[in-house]
Amino acid sequence: MSDPIGVGIVGLSARGGWGASAHLPAMGAVGGFELRGLVASSVDAGRAASERYGARSYSSVTQLADAEDIDLVVVTVKTPRHRELVLAATAAGKSVFCEWPFAVSLREAVEMADSATGLPSFVGLQGRSSPAFRWIADLVSDGYVGEVLSASVLSAVSEWGSPILPDAQYTLDRDQGATMLGIGFGHAIDPVLMVTGELRDVVATTALRHPYVSLGRTGRLVPMTADDQIAISGSLPSGGVLSAHQRGGTSSGPGFSMIVDGTAGTLEASATNHPHIAPVTIRGKRGNEPMATLQPPAAYDAYPSLAGTAIHTLAHAYAGIRHSLRGGASTVPDFAHAVKRHRLLDAISESAATGHRLRLSASLNALEPHNVPAPTETTYPSPSSYTKLNKDTP
Repeated sequence: MSDPIGVGIVGLSARGGWGASAHLPAMGAVGGFELRGLVASSVDAGRAASERYGARSYSSVTQLADAEDIDLVVVTVKTPRHRELVLAATAAGKSVFCEWPFAVSLREAVEMADSATGLPSFVGLQGRSSPAFRWIADLVSDGYVGEVLSASVLSAVSEWGSPILPDAQYTLDRDQGATMLGIGFGHAIDPVLMVTGELRDVVATTALRHPYVSLGRTGRLVPMTADDQIAISGSLPSGGVLSAHQRGGTSSGPGFSMIVDGTAGTLEASATNHPHIAPVTIRGKRGNEPMATLQPPAAYDAYPSLAGTAIHTLAHAYAGIRHSLRGGASTVPDFAHAVKRHRLLDAISESAATGHRLRLSASLNALEPHNVPAPTETTYPSPSSYTKLNKDTP
C-alpha cells in the first residue's frame, strides 16, 4: 500500500506547459507518486523531456499504458486528443487522470466513461478539491445559511476576446471542446454546484460579441465561433434559484464571485481568477450579524504551504487520487462526473439555441457512477439527457 504509484504523463514537455508546471510539482508536494514514463509530441521532444525529468519516453500512449510499472496515465494535452489517448489507456486496463474539458462532445464523453468501467478514473475539475469550497459545501449542508433561497455567480475571463497565441487558437472554435463554456464556465460552475446541489432545469442565453480576435502581436484578426457571453438560470433541489453569468474578453480582467442566500444567513466567495487556481476569500453572516471574513478550519487544508499558488487545489486532488488508488473511498470527480457536467453544458447550448427551458434528467443529480452502454448511432441521440419544459409539463 505504501509503494509509489507509477505515473506516465502524456504531454510532458521539457519546454514547460501545464504537465510540467502543475502536475509534476503537485504530485511532488503530495508524495507517493513516481514519474516512470512520458509521451511527448515528437521523438526529439520525448528525448529532451526524458533527459530533463529522468523518465522513459514512449512513442505512443499504448506503449506507455502497456508498461507494467505504470499505474496511472495522466493526460495533459489539448482537448481534441483526449478521446484517442484515454481509450488507449483504458484499453490497457490502466487508471486515467484526464484534464478538463474532458471531451469535445457529450457523445465522446460517454464513450470515454464507458471505456473506464471498473477502473479508477479522475477528471481535472479540481475546484471540488479546494479547501475553501469543501468547507463552504459543509457549511451549507450543516445549515449555516438555513434553506438555500438563491445562488448568484459572476465569472469573468480575459480570454475569448483578447489577443491569443497561435497554440491556443483552437480554443476559439466552438467545435473543438475547449471553449469558454467548457473551460471558464465549466471550472467555475462545478464547485458551485457542489455547494448548492445540481440544477433541476436550466434556461440559457449566449452571445458571441468578439467574432474576431487578434492573433498574438501580429495584428491579424482570426475568427472566433465560441460564445463569449453565457447567462443561465435554473432551479435548485431546495427550490431556490441559481443564476450565473460567464463573461469573456473583459477589459477589467478575470474574477469570480458567488453569493448563496438562505433563510438564516448568507455566504460569499470571491477570487481574482479561476476559483480552482486563485485563492478564494470567504465571507458570511447569520441573521442580523454584519458580514465577516471566514477562515476554513486548518483540517481542510493538507498543504497550507501551497496556499496562493496555482497548484493548491490540484495538490488536494492528487491526495484524493492517491487515497483512491490505495483502496480508499474516492473523493475526486471521475469520468462519470465528467459526463454529468458535459450533459449540463450540452443542455445550456441546446437551451440557448432553441429558447427552451430544459429539465435535466434525474441521473444528473446523482453522484454514483454513471453506467453507460457501448455507443451506437441510436443509443446516444444528442441531446439525450433532458426534456423540453412547457406550460403542459407537470
